[in-house]
This record gives sequence, structure tokens and C-alpha cells, in this order.
Amino acid sequence: MEAEKAAKVCPGTDSAGVSYTSHLDLWSDDKKKASWYKKAEEYWDAQAATLDGILGGFPETSEPDLRESRRFLNIVRSAPKPPGRRRVLDCGAGIGRVTKGLLLEEFDSVDLVEPNERLLEQAKKEAGDARTERFIASSLEQFAPEEARYDVIWAQWVLLYLTDEDLVAFLERCKKGLSSNGTIFVKENVVIEGQWNVDRDDNSISRTDAMYKEIFKKAGLVLQDELRQAHWPKELVPVKMYALRRS
Repeated sequence: MEAEKAAKVCPGTDSAGVSYTSHLDLWSDDKKKASWYKKAEEYWDAQAATLDGILGGFPETSEPDLRESRRFLNIVRSAPKPPGRRRVLDCGAGIGRVTKGLLLEEFDSVDLVEPNERLLEQAKKEAGDARTERFIASSLEQFAPEEARYDVIWAQWVLLYLTDEDLVAFLERCKKGLSSNGTIFVKENVVIEGQWNVDRDDNSISRTDAMYKEIFKKAGLVLQDELRQAHWPKELVPVKMYALRRS
């Protein structure tokens, strides 16, 4: 727990109206940590393996999400020493929405990792073809990418389920999975103004921008670029994208 002990204390709230002096209180011991992950597992076990199910009842957000992701990917590719286009890893792939709608159009091949095996089976139907090489059933806190396999690692709406300690460790493992000029793309709910918040329906934490940047630093990553998602419903938490490279 040394990584968490060294983290900055950040006050916040949850969807039940409970206030916390530190986000680390959410998973301060093994029992809380186990309960934290179990809640997310139970939530996704109950969701339909459909666009509406994986997007929490907001299927209309899929098109602007994919459009802005492609724009950000092109921005990063226009910089010096861009990442390659050979192979990408889709983390928290769900039913393969991002793989099908973005990654297969931009890369030669895609691997998918998803903890919920039912959603992963649907991804094989939705996005499976000769270019989707691996469908890996694993939680990210346990997953380790194959060394130097990926030009890009894409993590979207999945890191919000990890504790700080597990997130730092996951990103450190991702660094080893990158090829030369490899880039990690993170796209998550991010609080731009105010305090972090936990949705108690699925135990997902919307961290602040500062919290994410502190985590990236701890993992030995350099922020190459960032972009806020445009054309997003005002009632939803803002979404930001980050492009990260090894320091």
C-alpha cells in the first residue's frame, strides 16, 4: 500500500451523499478493496450486452465519443515520432464497441481484454474478424500485457474502477507492453471543477484532472497531449482524453 500512502489526500463525495476526507478511505483495507471490486462485477453482470446496456442508457453518446476519439488519435499521430499502426490493445473492451467503431479502422490488428466473459463473448460476435487476434478474459488489476506487443494501448471507461494503487501498477505494466514510440491512450470521466465523486451503483470513481495527472506521474508516464470530449450531455460527467508515453 506504499503507493497509496504517498498519494495526496483528496476530499470527495459519493452518489449517496456521503462525504470523504480522502479517496483512499474507499479502499483503505483488504475488505473494503474486495467489496469495491465486487460491486462493479455485480453491476456488469446485470447489464444487457447491448449498446444501451454498456453506455448506461445513453446510446446516443457513442457516435460523438468515437468521432472525438478519432480526432484525438489523429492529433497525436501528427506529432513527431507518432505511434505505429500495427497492433492496439482495447482495455475494458465490453462488447467491442470501440474496437468495431474505431480501432479496427485505424490499426492492422486488435487485442481485447475484458473482465466480464459474457460481454467478451458478445464482442466476438460484434467485432470478431481475422484482425481481432486475442479476446482475453481478465480484470485489469490482474492483467499484464505481453512485452513490446502494442503500438497503442487504449483504456476507456475502465480505469475508473481501479483503486489508485492498482491503477498505478497497471500503467507500469502497460509501459512494458509498448513497442517503440508506443502510446497509452486514456479516456475517462474526469471532474474538471470540484471534487471527485463515486457512483455507488457500480463503484466507479470520477477522479479530478489533477488526480489522474498525479497517477500518471507515479507510473512514470509523460503526458504528451490531452483533449476534452466535445458535444457531450451536460447532465453527464465531463470526459477527457490523455496520450501518455514512457518518461
